[in-house]
Amino acid sequence: MAKKSEEKKILINPWDILVAPHLSEKSIGLVETENKLVFMVNEKSTKKQIKYAIEKAFNVKVESVNILNDTKNRKKAFIRLNSKYNALDIATKLGMI
Repeated sequence: MAKKSEEKKILINPWDILVAPHLSEKSIGLVETENKLVFMVNEKSTKKQIKYAIEKAFNVKVESVNILNDTKNRKKAFIRLNSKYNALDIATKLGMI
């Protein structure tokens, strides 16, 4: 009998959760100064799903995820990476910088 605390892992394509990187001066400034990535995400995704998607898509460890619902009914995720990983490297791979 399985324990209730064990979570069932569902294989989800990370790019179903991550819609696109957010490209603005403020977002790129966060990449450079605070080791954060900013993504537009699926409106129904949760913080845990976003964390899972970033970790699987880029092979990094996520420290925290903050979500902002803007006035145009879009959802932005601010993802702070662990200090061992550099957000600038990922932004370069994505062509943000």
